[in-house]
Amino acid sequence: MTYKAPVKDMLFNMKHLANIDQIAQLPGMEDAGFDTAQAVLEEAAKFNENVISPLNWIGDQNPTSFMDGAVTATPGFKEAFKQFTEAGWQGLQHPVDFGGQGLPKTIGSAVGEMQNSANLSFALCPLLTDGAIEALLTAGSPELNATYLEKLVSGQWTGTMNLTEPQAGSDLAAVRTKADPQPDGTYKIAGTKIFITWGEHDMAENIIHLVLARVAGAPEGVKGISLFVVPKFMVNTDGSLGARNDVHCVSIEHKMGIKASPTCVLQFGDHGGAIGYLVGQENRGLEYMFIMMNAARYGVGVQGIAIAERAYQKAVEFSKDRIQSRPVDGSLPAAGPIIHHPDVKRMLMTMRAYTEGCRALSSVAAAAYDAAHHHADADTRKQNQAFYEFMVPLIKGYSTEMSLEVTSLGVQVHGGMGFIEETGCAQYYRDAKILTIYEGTTAIQSNDLVGRKTARDGGQAAKALAAQIAATEAELTQNGSADALVMAKRLSAARLAFIDVVDYVAANTKAQPNDVFAGSVPYLMLAGNLMAGWQMGRALLAAQAQIAQGEDVAFMQAKVITARFYADHLLTKVPGMRDSIVEGAVCVTALALDAF
Repeated sequence: MTYKAPVKDMLFNMKHLANIDQIAQLPGMEDAGFDTAQAVLEEAAKFNENVISPLNWIGDQNPTSFMDGAVTATPGFKEAFKQFTEAGWQGLQHPVDFGGQGLPKTIGSAVGEMQNSANLSFALCPLLTDGAIEALLTAGSPELNATYLEKLVSGQWTGTMNLTEPQAGSDLAAVRTKADPQPDGTYKIAGTKIFITWGEHDMAENIIHLVLARVAGAPEGVKGISLFVVPKFMVNTDGSLGARNDVHCVSIEHKMGIKASPTCVLQFGDHGGAIGYLVGQENRGLEYMFIMMNAARYGVGVQGIAIAERAYQKAVEFSKDRIQSRPVDGSLPAAGPIIHHPDVKRMLMTMRAYTEGCRALSSVAAAAYDAAHHHADADTRKQNQAFYEFMVPLIKGYSTEMSLEVTSLGVQVHGGMGFIEETGCAQYYRDAKILTIYEGTTAIQSNDLVGRKTARDGGQAAKALAAQIAATEAELTQNGSADALVMAKRLSAARLAFIDVVDYVAANTKAQPNDVFAGSVPYLMLAGNLMAGWQMGRALLAAQAQIAQGEDVAFMQAKVITARFYADHLLTKVPGMRDSIVEGAVCVTALALDAF
């Protein structure tokens, strides 16, 4: 199946929801208006459809291989990555000062969705490099940045994140990798890191590992973790590559999905000590690593949208070709394509509504990120940063969980053929599962939402968002169309349920933490559903305004119908979720442990 990038939907979001032309008024973003976005997305679509997408199935059938410490990418990947870097895609949203194009995240995230739809395994490599670049831009010394950033931004070198160890998964307080200071200002790094995505490969000439480790005598727990740059090959003063550093891949994992992306076990310091360079200050490593993690968490949320889009396209294609049974309304004289059956339409509409809702949310959040980093007014920057930070766990958690439902529905649409690997849709289902796990499981995202984003400020940020949603409800009511009125009704019920949950979380997190955290993931799913539904409400208004002007009527009518479906079939879940969170905690925690 060929992938077709949803350029029109992405541009709709940028223009009508993310306000790309306002972003183009920000300092440094003057050339990043709608016309630029359209040109970039159309070029990205060609590249990803024609170069990256054809390798997706090949990568699943011919995974990355490991032999004698060397990792060899799937056939075709190295050549495609060379084209990717030569075309400048790695540096799309990174600073011009280091050779990037300096485009806003609003454009970059849409291009990232295309890359991940085209080939999730391939796209993980540049995603991790993006995170390394973000961390160095935030905390790297001028010397480190002069040495590494230009090559990372160009894609000539790639980057990794090294957090997880055999005994330290989500609990980074348990990190044991050691960093011993040396007289020349470097550190000797020794330890084992696991689950390192693209930690070793043959697609780039150097790999720059960002590694969490403990300096001798550091405080216990997360307060004693530092961050280091550990290159695969040492870099000479003239920028050329020197000796191989003491970091080696000792194995790669055999996985249920993303098989073409090597997931490595890396050993540091087995032969005298890997040389590392401190990023920022000692014992502030977790703070810096969160820069990478937040960038990656948003990126993984986009991966969820991307794989959902790919599964949706595959299911639509199959449902138009598969002949099975006469329609229940007798609209065809004999058996016809299954897309005529109401339940197939229901599944396809569910897939479409989830995907479009999450895409809209990710686009609006990207615009907030751009304003938070480039707006001239400090208060505006602060407000946008708060909005973006609230949305990150929702985009990561809700979009990835919804991708599991969407890819599962994709298999269901195919019926028995969906269970057969050759049709391809099973790969999307398998690939999607990791998205709810890596870069912090859905439970980790919900802990962030409860603790940092809701309980800490007594729910004020959440209620400020609810007030914005109420304003959209008022616009929908004023619009007066049947679809707008239904959307207003559904949004209102979901918003009130959200406020109830926010009040419950704010009031009980300290006094009854088990009860609150028993409902933390449902809270995240409720909030994500509402925020995506809010954006679909805004999309409905924008689409109806365009219809009134005679603009691309067929597309806009489809947008209105999809928004209405979201309201009636997805937003309606929210009040019931409220009940399970606020009233259902006791039955989660009541059963004695020995009864399990």
